[in-house]
Order: sequence, then structure tokens, then C-alpha cells
Amino acid sequence: MQVKTSPVFQIFLQQHQEAKTLFLDLGKEIKSKKAIQLLGHMEFLELYTELLTKIHFEDKTLSQMLFSPLQKLKKSLKKIQHLKLVEKNLKAKESASGQKFESFRSYLSSQKRIMQKETFDLVVGSSLKTWEELLDRSHQASKGIKPLTISTAIHQLVQEELELATNDVKSPMSTQSFRDLFESFRKVIMLENILLHLGFNSIFIPQIHQELQSVKNGLKPWYANHLTFQTMTHFLSEKEDVSKKYLDWIKELKEEKKNLSAEIEKQAFELVRKVIS
Repeated sequence: MQVKTSPVFQIFLQQHQEAKTLFLDLGKEIKSKKAIQLLGHMEFLELYTELLTKIHFEDKTLSQMLFSPLQKLKKSLKKIQHLKLVEKNLKAKESASGQKFESFRSYLSSQKRIMQKETFDLVVGSSLKTWEELLDRSHQASKGIKPLTISTAIHQLVQEELELATNDVKSPMSTQSFRDLFESFRKVIMLENILLHLGFNSIFIPQIHQELQSVKNGLKPWYANHLTFQTMTHFLSEKEDVSKKYLDWIKELKEEKKNLSAEIEKQAFELVRKVIS
């Protein structure tokens, strides 16, 4: 008798197939757009393996066998995404100010080339076997799982992420807290969407779900600002003479981050109060 797989496995299968296609494309040429698309698929695949690990909690080696072999590639893709966000901020700044930041643009280009080479080496140095093993092991671990079991595991993961978020929302919030908060809310929203796909009721009422999305979206410009400030600081530390336009921009970024942080902190405190009440 054939054992049925989890109803969520079909989503995993589609995401896996699209990820594998992008992986093969990047083995020919690294393009930032495709690298970021692959990262998005990999984040879902990783979350699905976390779900399987939660369900098969008695198997202490499962997490290492599933997504761990792809962690290094995911980290490299994330660095490309970060540089793309900084490039986008630079473009917006040049457009708004009418000034050109050529030396910083050249610095970003050189950093991007380094990261693209690192990613390309990781892609061509690995094989499809890693992807096939992820698929096979996830398929085996997905067999015989009832929807209610998945629902229970999702509720447990969401609870864990919200506990982490609650710990992060303390005044004043640190840079790491903002990053962790974004990651927690990203996972919670994805898990909620899986739950709805299975036909279960949402964990949160629509208003809370919208507020989760709102805080997560508010964290995007904060994150882009943080990455730009961080990259700019590193760039300027290597220069002996710094022109006024760069000093002015650094000052603007600091002020912008302060304002964004205050707004997100306020929203996050209110949201956490509602969620845990």
C-alpha cells in the first residue's frame, strides 16, 4: 500500500523544482536577479525542513541531513541581496540629490564581483546530488503526515518565533533585534500561509496578520538603511580624505535610521502587546 505524503509537500516540490532550475542557470552565469530569486525559494525550502524537524522531533540528525548542505550557498546569496539593496539606495540618493557618488559605486561593483565569484564557485563546485538528496529525504520525511499534525507543528513554530520576537522587543532595540524581528515575522507569515493552504483557520485575526505584514514591510527600509550605512562606513574607513557629500550622506543615514527605528519600535511594542494578550 502506497503511503501518502504531506499535502504541503506539493508546494515544497514546486519550490524545489524552481530552485533547482535557477541553480543550474547560475552555474552558467551569476545574475543578481536570479540569485535573489533562488534565495527566496531556498528560504521556503529551509522553513519546510524546519517543519519536518519539528514533526520528527525524535530524529536528532534530520535537520543536519536536510538543509544544512545548502546553508553556505544561501549565505552567499544573501550577501548578493544585501549589496543589491545598497545599490538601490545609492541610485535613489543620486536621483534625489542630483549628485554622483562614483567612488562608492565603483566600490560596490568590486564587492559585487567578489560575491558573485564566490557564489559561482560554490555553484559549480557543488552538484545536483545535494538537491536530489534534499528532495528524497524531504519526501521520505513527508510520508504519512496528517494535516492536523502539520497544523500542530506550525502552531508550535509560530509560538517559538513569537517568543523570540517578544524577547527582541525591548527598549532600546539593538540592531540585531531589528534583524531578528524581521526574520521572525517573515517566518510567521509564511507559516500562516501554509496553514491557510491546508484549509485550517488562521492563527491570528486578519487585523493582526495585517499588522505583522506592516511591521515586516516597515523593517525593509530600515534594513536597507542599515546595510547602506554599514557598507558606507567600511568604504569610508579605507579613505584618507572624505568629501563633504559623503559625510552629509552618512549623517542623513544615521538620522533616517533613528527615525525608522523609533517608528518600528512603537509598532512592534503595540503588536507584541496584542499578540501575547
